[in-house]
Amino acid sequence: MATTRNPQIENQFDPAHDVYRYSPRSLEPIFNPKNVAVIGATEKPGSVGRTVLWNLISSPFGGTVFPINPKRPNVLGIKSYPSIRDVPDKIDLAVLVTPAATIPDLIRECTDVDVKGAIVISAGFKEIGPDGVKLEEQILQHARRGKMRIIGPNCLGVMNPLTGFNATFATASANPGNVAFISQSGALCTAVLDWSFQENVGFSAFVSIGSMLDVGWGDLIYHLGDDPHTNSIVIYMETIGDARSFMSAAREVALTKPIIVIKPGRTEGAARAAASHTGSLTGSDEVLEAAFRRCGVLRVNSIGEIFSMAEVLSKQPRPKGPQLTIITNAGGPGVLATDALITSGGKLANISPEVMTKLNEILPPQWSHNNPVDILGDASPERYSKVLEVSAEDTESDGLLIILTPQAMTDPTETAEAVKVYAQSYEKPILASWSGGKDVSAGVSILNKSGIPTFQYPDTAAEAFVYMWKYTENLQSLYETIGWTERDRITPEERETAASIINKSRKEGRNLLTEFESKQVLAAYGIPTVTTRIATSASEAAKYASEFGFPVVLKLHSETITHKTDVGGVKLNLSDANAVISAFSEIEKTVTDKAGAKHFQGVTVQPMVSLEGYELIIGSSIDPQFGPVLLFGMGGQLVEVFKDRALGLPPLNITLARRMIERTRIFTALQGVRGRSPINLSELEQLLVHFSQLIVEQPWIKELDINPLIASSEHLIALDARVVLHDIKDPSQLPKLAIRPYPYQYVSKWKMKNHEEVVIRPINPEDEMLMREFHASLSDRTVYLRYLSPLLLSERTTHDRLARITHNDYDRDIALVVEGEVGGKRAILGVARLSKLRGSDEEARFSMLIRDKYQRHGLGSELLSRIIQIGKDEKLKRIIALMSPENSAMRDLCKKFRFIPNPDPQTRLIRAELGLQPS
Repeated sequence: MATTRNPQIENQFDPAHDVYRYSPRSLEPIFNPKNVAVIGATEKPGSVGRTVLWNLISSPFGGTVFPINPKRPNVLGIKSYPSIRDVPDKIDLAVLVTPAATIPDLIRECTDVDVKGAIVISAGFKEIGPDGVKLEEQILQHARRGKMRIIGPNCLGVMNPLTGFNATFATASANPGNVAFISQSGALCTAVLDWSFQENVGFSAFVSIGSMLDVGWGDLIYHLGDDPHTNSIVIYMETIGDARSFMSAAREVALTKPIIVIKPGRTEGAARAAASHTGSLTGSDEVLEAAFRRCGVLRVNSIGEIFSMAEVLSKQPRPKGPQLTIITNAGGPGVLATDALITSGGKLANISPEVMTKLNEILPPQWSHNNPVDILGDASPERYSKVLEVSAEDTESDGLLIILTPQAMTDPTETAEAVKVYAQSYEKPILASWSGGKDVSAGVSILNKSGIPTFQYPDTAAEAFVYMWKYTENLQSLYETIGWTERDRITPEERETAASIINKSRKEGRNLLTEFESKQVLAAYGIPTVTTRIATSASEAAKYASEFGFPVVLKLHSETITHKTDVGGVKLNLSDANAVISAFSEIEKTVTDKAGAKHFQGVTVQPMVSLEGYELIIGSSIDPQFGPVLLFGMGGQLVEVFKDRALGLPPLNITLARRMIERTRIFTALQGVRGRSPINLSELEQLLVHFSQLIVEQPWIKELDINPLIASSEHLIALDARVVLHDIKDPSQLPKLAIRPYPYQYVSKWKMKNHEEVVIRPINPEDEMLMREFHASLSDRTVYLRYLSPLLLSERTTHDRLARITHNDYDRDIALVVEGEVGGKRAILGVARLSKLRGSDEEARFSMLIRDKYQRHGLGSELLSRIIQIGKDEKLKRIIALMSPENSAMRDLCKKFRFIPNPDPQTRLIRAELGLQPS
């Protein structure tokens, strides 16, 4: 359907709704302003105020610039105004370069005249301490009142090279291109800008984000994700800011555009430097790595890599696995590439027997007969092309690296001409390394222009391939959403058992569960624990020991001491009743002497479990930015020494649990080594999933350690557990999960008008096949009214589209499906979706689609009623629905629920709006 663009509305195609998103783009005044005010403009040579004004007027962007300076009638020959209130035209963007103390009042003046965007270049805010924090709070209060968006403070500014807009104090304007660059460091921006001229890199946006008082990573990722001129987003990040906002935006945009990040702070010193620079917490680098994996972001190590990877990912398909075939005319470069490949996490592809036979037919007898495929120093262009063709067809290989070194018999230019024809021939990447200088420059140019990324050094090319594979792997994590399946769910009774134990401890003023209570919590979530009894006397301990059978273990039972071994609170391998009685007395005396009698509440008695097996640790703690984080690895007393661990963000499913296990060195042993039988990895994966559920569903848990968890071929069993609770009174202050779990609270049964019982629940990834069948059942009329165009079945049921529809970020997008039966088989009867608008936590878009046979059965009313309640639960202020004027059923339904309709002459749609009051 043809539409006319409204300057206030950005119409973007939304795969979830398959109709125009109709979402206001709140950052438009910053990136595409018509009228710009420079507050603090001056003629003082070398000043920021002069440089910003000069950049704006010397690079025409199609708008008007208004200097604001109460002491001068004009600045650089342009009429100046005493304040922004005196400017005769409406200002879209204010650029502020005055001292920090003046900024709050200036922002207030801007909002009074309805300025919607501001760039605060000035420094002197939270990075200087409490006084700066107070200034920021005042600024934000004024901005929120006026719905103004702010970049900064403490930043270089913003460029839109495609229009010529340059609101920075940089010494030059960036060249136009299709890469968006965002940096937290203004100084790094200037360095990258200088480098970009040398390397001929262009930008669709160039943003110094500063300390992110208002506009953060999530806002910019959404904005640039919608920008048709941006092909990839590259980021220099010092701190994450709003972790959930970043995760939500990245998880959505990374599906269509690469997001490549360089994040310093891997070392403690760098982390401290980043924190002092931005005045923000940096968080654990390991946790950040886990977050990037979960949201489809590629992390690299250098400035050069972020731009080279942006180019590589835009030119070549992503590999489906880590196996690389290396084709070279020299042994040394092949060895270098192999080392770089394997140390970076890639693998050499095996050469299949069929391909080996073909290579033997076309290569001289002296070739390497292995990978790297050394085709010898006299390799002709024809030999390169034949080997490339044969190797590319090998199913064992996920990508190819073609290496050429300029030897006497080599023609780099003709070889490049022979290779370039394969640039887009295969569904696997082809990379090249033409090593040398002027002799290979023509060939390098030919390959780059054809779409084959070319590297000067073979090890760099191999590392680029591994980055491509890691990016593929990270994107696959986006499709790992925790769905609604009965077998993985903990029953309400089990959940309540755990909650009651936790609440009892809190009511007693205890933040530490006893070992016995901790094991009860684990057992409620299906995590096997060793049978444990509490004994308050030596005779009672001996009685329980006799019931268990010897040998047994005695451990301190205390409501206050968490590390029992530190106070002599563990006695092992007690072989008779006398040993138990003696151990009880020893523990009581040692604890009394070292900590005080009040810390001794008795002992726990447990059977002595054989330690034959592997000692593992499973745990959870709180990251200051990402909330609860999960840990898996090698356990036991030396856990801090070996540090063999993997981190992940909850919630987990089976696949994500398996990937956590695979990232540890102990994984190799768990599969069986040196005659030991393998453990049941499926049971371990399920245990991790249940542990994840425990952390998700019991938010009062601050720390939880199971150490050790004994894993053998016979069993998995938790020998010890420690649970620490949050010392927080207000539940709203509890840390939030970085990734919102499946919203079980919206699952319930319901009866239609024909008395048929259905389940209404949020959609999940397992619904892809049901959604395919659902779309096949729809009439052309229903499809047209829903999508405002005759969207073909083949277009509606592609895997990519259905995957995006069924994999929801429940923090921003909740689709309710009605599940019933059609012809005796499970089927989806209807779908209703509520999606927050980009850049807003207050407005959401509603849409609905009902199977033809089940229209007029009350499903629409029930779904909309539930969608409205979800909107209230999520604290939305309004719900918007877009529909064709021909869609009478939808119009009637919205009227029933008191939506206010407004025809939009620009789109020729009806925009219905419902204001919400909190429940």
